[in-house]
Amino acid sequence: MALCLANSLVVCQDFIPYDQLVRYKWWHRDGYMSSTGKCFDIGAATKRSLEEFEQRQRVFGQKYSISPKEIDFLSNPELIRQFNVDCSQKGVAGNGALMRLAPVPLFFSQYPEYAVEFSGVSGRITHGDKSAYDACRYYGALIVAALRGEKKEQLLADNFYSVHEEWFNKKQLHPDIEKIAKGSYKKPGGYKDGIRGKGYIVHALEAALWAFNYDGDSFEKGVLAAVNLGDDTDTTAAIYGQLAGVYYGYKGLPSKWLEFVYAKSFIKCLSEWIVYEGERWQPNKSHALIMTNCTPQQEPGATTTSSITQKPNSNPKTFSKMQQGSGSMPQDASKMRSGTEYDGNFQSAPSSKKFSHLTATVNTRQDPHSGPGSNWDSDRSETSASTDLNPAQYQDSTRLSSRKSHIFNSVVLKEV
Repeated sequence: MALCLANSLVVCQDFIPYDQLVRYKWWHRDGYMSSTGKCFDIGAATKRSLEEFEQRQRVFGQKYSISPKEIDFLSNPELIRQFNVDCSQKGVAGNGALMRLAPVPLFFSQYPEYAVEFSGVSGRITHGDKSAYDACRYYGALIVAALRGEKKEQLLADNFYSVHEEWFNKKQLHPDIEKIAKGSYKKPGGYKDGIRGKGYIVHALEAALWAFNYDGDSFEKGVLAAVNLGDDTDTTAAIYGQLAGVYYGYKGLPSKWLEFVYAKSFIKCLSEWIVYEGERWQPNKSHALIMTNCTPQQEPGATTTSSITQKPNSNPKTFSKMQQGSGSMPQDASKMRSGTEYDGNFQSAPSSKKFSHLTATVNTRQDPHSGPGSNWDSDRSETSASTDLNPAQYQDSTRLSSRKSHIFNSVVLKEV
């Protein structure tokens, strides 16, 4: 799901929850971005949300006369705005919202307010409880702070929220997340002191931060500590690894583990694309700010995701850990952007006979004179402030606008 989310950000060059859900659906139904070519180990809450998304697509398609083959490729901002992307039931607070988070704060790190808000929204579309939304906001803020070079003692300070309150748009955290932010995970005894790596997002976040706090500045020790808590071991380690990976950097990862990472070349290329497109993203060119009418559990006086865009950061910083500043295309990216096949040098998965070799192909439009993806900005349609839409208005122009000029790029795995 993290790869699905990363692909969506790079391909859309923006935060488009609808497209994120489409890719999660592809993973669920077709094994998109799976190392085995099949979806495995999907959580119950995530599955229910994706099934609800598909049902809403069917209703939406009937309303606007959009065929099932076209419904995944909507791109008109005004139309997508009418689609309710919060597909979770109330009170859902599983750890699945948090384990896939990292691409969002990595992409939007130059604009911390947006990175934090979009982190929350990215989780809430499948996990609707406010604790899940705020767990993702808080953890997204930690990742952004680590990218900005803050030390571990600053990241784990009990006053982290108050120091970075502007990043949170001055919206208070859920009480359970606030306790964690104030250091509830600082228990040297770990499991003996009640730290549990369970499926509840509050417990999972606390366990991951416990591992980060007591890892002895070693990514390897932190991962093993997270796993050895038991219960939902892989998710606890995945949550730990997002923050620890940013803090320690690629060179801090155990080389003996890196040797066995599946699709390593593809993942590295995709990571470089996150940096490249994230550098180019600007709030005043984003359709996400129109389409994400978020925070239904909003507190009195708090600003919405849309209105947060009225005050973009004026001095975005460059972060050395993200290898920013060159402005050049990532290595091998020209092949991906030109629409030709990109050989990701995948090794076949030991457990899968279906894929003997995999390549990643990207469908895109490119202006050869102004770099990858430049046409996306220039082609964006102006959107109306009105939300009263006539379904008949979209029967022809909107549903096929994606094919003519705005079709979402698709990073796909295909069997060769």
